[in-house]
Amino acid sequence: MRHRRLKYAGLAVLLMAGSWTTGSVLPAAAQDSPAPAVTDAAPVSPGLLTAMRRDLGLSERQARERLAAERTATAVEPQARRAAGTSYGGAWFDAEEGRLTVAVTSDASPTTLRAVRSTGAAVRTVEHSARELDTAKARLDRLAAPQGVSSWHVDPEANTLVVEVVRDKAADNDVRRFVSQAREAGPVSVETVAAAPRTFAAGTVGGDPYYTGNARCSIGFSVHGGFVTAGHCGRAGAGVSGWDRSYIGTFQGSSFPDNDYAWVNVGSGWWTVPVVLGWGTVPDQLVRGSAEAPVGSSICRSGSTTHWHCGSVLAKNETVNYSQGAVHQMTKTSVCAEPGDSGGSFLSGDQAQGVTSGGWGNCAGGGQTWFQPVNEILNRYGLTLHTA
Repeated sequence: MRHRRLKYAGLAVLLMAGSWTTGSVLPAAAQDSPAPAVTDAAPVSPGLLTAMRRDLGLSERQARERLAAERTATAVEPQARRAAGTSYGGAWFDAEEGRLTVAVTSDASPTTLRAVRSTGAAVRTVEHSARELDTAKARLDRLAAPQGVSSWHVDPEANTLVVEVVRDKAADNDVRRFVSQAREAGPVSVETVAAAPRTFAAGTVGGDPYYTGNARCSIGFSVHGGFVTAGHCGRAGAGVSGWDRSYIGTFQGSSFPDNDYAWVNVGSGWWTVPVVLGWGTVPDQLVRGSAEAPVGSSICRSGSTTHWHCGSVLAKNETVNYSQGAVHQMTKTSVCAEPGDSGGSFLSGDQAQGVTSGGWGNCAGGGQTWFQPVNEILNRYGLTLHTA
C-alpha cells in the first residue's frame, strides 16, 4: 500500500504542474453548452477499454466506437434540446444506433423537426413533453413515500413517469396507495426491483478511504481547494482524515437527505489533482471536464471498496426513497457498488458525472446505483472542478 501511494503521489505532482500550464478549467455552470473537451480526440486508456469489455460485453473496437459516439451525443444534446423548444420530450443515447435520439411532441412543426435533425440527432414522436412529465414528477415529489417504494423518475424513451417498488412489498397497502396517487399525478408505469436502496458508507476497514470518525467513504472529484463527495458521509464541521489517518480538513458544506452532496477543504500537506484512481484495474484516469452524458451512455465508477466498475446511465432526475428520507435529482446507473464506495467518482470517458450516493445489490451478484450530479454540487457551493 505504501509503495503504491508514494508512486501515486509522484504522479500527482506532475499532473498538478501540468494543470497550471494548460489552464483548461471548465466553468461549473456549463451544463447547457457543450464543452470543447467532449469533442477532443483524447487518448483512450487501455484499462478503460478493458473495463468496458468486462462490464459491458464490448470488443475493444466497439468500446472505442461507443466512446466516440457518446462524446458526439453529449455535445449534440443541448443543441437539440434548444432546437426542439416547447415540444422537447427528452433525449437518450441509443447504443445500438450509436447516436442521440430526441423525443418531440406530435405538435412540433416541420421547421422544428428539421432543426432538431440538423443537429445530428434522430427524432421520435411522443405524446407528452418533458415539461409535462417533469411537472408530474414534481407532484409526486411532494408525497410521502413508504419504504416499499424504491424510487421514481421520468423515462424519456418510454415517455412516462416510472415508479419502482420493492418486489416483496408491491402488494402492501401503503405502496398500492402511493402508486394510485402517482397515477393521478400523470402518466405512470410501475416496475419492481429486488431490494430497497441504501447508502454505501461503511465502518472502518482497509482500502483507499477517507474517514469521518468510524465511517469510511470515498473521495469524489478534486475541486480547487478541496474535494466533493456524498453528503451522508459527514455533517458540516466534521473533521476528515485520509487513507493514512492524517488530517485532511473539514466538511465545509453538506446536505442529506433531500440532496446527497458535500465538499471538504484540503490542507495540512494534502493537495488536489485532476485524477480518479483506477486501482490497478485501469490506469488512473485524468478528469478533463464535467459535460453531462445522456441517458444510455456508458459510465464507470471508482470507489474504495469495489474499486473500478462500469455500466450505463439508466435514468436522470430520479427521486430515491432512502430510509433516512427522499433524495432528489439523482442519476441512476447499472454500475454495482458496496459499503465504503459512497462519495466516489462517476466518469463518462474523461468527463466527471457525479458522486456515488447509494443503491442496492453488490458487485458479486449485480445491482444498481445512484449518483448526485457533480455540476449541481459545483453550482451549489461555487466550486471549480480541478481538470487536466
